[in-house]
Amino acid sequence: MVAVVNVNGEKIKNVDLPPAFSYPIRRDLINLFVNAYMSNSRTPYGTYWFAGNRRVGHNLGPNHGIARYPRVAGTTRGVMLANARGGRSAHHPVVEKVWEMKINEKQKKLAKLSALSATSMIELVRGRGHRFKAEEVPVVVENKIEEVEKAEYLTEILKKIGVYDDVIRAKEGTKIRAGRGKSRNRPYRTPKSILLVVKDKSKIGKAARNLAGVDVKTPNQLNAYVLAPGAHPGRLMVITEGALDEIRGWNF
Repeated sequence: MVAVVNVNGEKIKNVDLPPAFSYPIRRDLINLFVNAYMSNSRTPYGTYWFAGNRRVGHNLGPNHGIARYPRVAGTTRGVMLANARGGRSAHHPVVEKVWEMKINEKQKKLAKLSALSATSMIELVRGRGHRFKAEEVPVVVENKIEEVEKAEYLTEILKKIGVYDDVIRAKEGTKIRAGRGKSRNRPYRTPKSILLVVKDKSKIGKAARNLAGVDVKTPNQLNAYVLAPGAHPGRLMVITEGALDEIRGWNF
C-alpha cells in the first residue's frame, strides 16, 4: 500500500502496488542482464590490421655487435617486431572480437522484476545514495503531472513531492570524465537520479530532459539496466497512476 499524491504534494488516496513489485531481489540476474546489455551496446573497434608492418626493415647480419633485428636502413632503429621500440603493437584490439552476450528471455524478465521490486524498498533506495524527503517509495503521482511541458514547473512539482534533492545531488556530482572520452564528445559524467515512469512521455519528456540524471520511461521501456543502473538495485522512482495500472496488467 502506497499513497498517491497530487502535483502539490498532498496525499489524495492509497493504492496497492502491483504484484510485479513483490518479486525476490536476484542480484545475480540483475548483474547478468546489465553486463549483457552494456556489452551488446558496444561498437566493435580495432586498429588497422597492417599497422606497424608498413616499413622496410633490414638486419645487418652477424659480426656487427648488435641484435639481428629488422632495422630502418642506415640506422639502428628496430621496426616491425613487437618487442622493438617503434615496432608493431603486440596485442592490438581487433574488430573481429565478439562483444555480444546472450541471455535467456526468462532471465531478462526475472531481472526486470527483481530490479522493479528493489525500487519499493526504501532502505535499498537510500543505500544506493539517493536523497529524498518522501516517506514512501516508489512515489506515486496523479496523471496530471504528464501534462507538464516546462522544466521550471516540473522542478516545482518535484520539490513539493520531496524528491528534488536527488536532482541537486546529480547536478553537483557531474564531473569531468577520466580518459579519452573527454575528446570524444562525452566530457562529463552525470550520476543517475530520478526515474520518471509515465504512460505518455510526449510532454513531460521535454520538461525533464534538462534535469540532471533524470530519465523518463514508459512501462514498456523498463528493464533491469534502467531500473538498476550499474547493476545497483534501488533506483528512486516517481511513477504516475496510469503507468502503475499498466504495470498491474502485466502477464508473467
